[in-house]
Amino acid sequence: MGSATLIGVSTAEATPGGAGVTAKVISQTTVAGKDYILRQITIPAGQGTGWHFHDGTLYGYVERGTLSHYDSTCQSDGVYKAGSTLTEPSGSQHVHLGRNLGTTPVVLDVLYVLPHGAPLSEDAQNPGCDFQ
Repeated sequence: MGSATLIGVSTAEATPGGAGVTAKVISQTTVAGKDYILRQITIPAGQGTGWHFHDGTLYGYVERGTLSHYDSTCQSDGVYKAGSTLTEPSGSQHVHLGRNLGTTPVVLDVLYVLPHGAPLSEDAQNPGCDFQ
């Protein structure tokens, strides 16, 4: 999503990921009612994931770049450089956003541990932050 698009986004709407954010599934399996999905996600410079939450826990590894992570209080809850790991807890009370504030793409390897059939993420409203 370009910066011109962000100007018109209302806090009452879900916030989609930015332009050029891509993901590919590396592997997936289901065991005991849980889906285990490994994806590689690329976030171009200046873009973000959009506000969202997950129905299960996510475990991430930053391959390249620096991911700036924000919680629903509009505060940073972590800055993750290449080689770092992060965990995103499940539930709608854990709305968050990942942003690439750098000049090179962020590449993440993410393991999703979700209830079988759950979506990878659920869009959420911007909680009132002045950024997307």
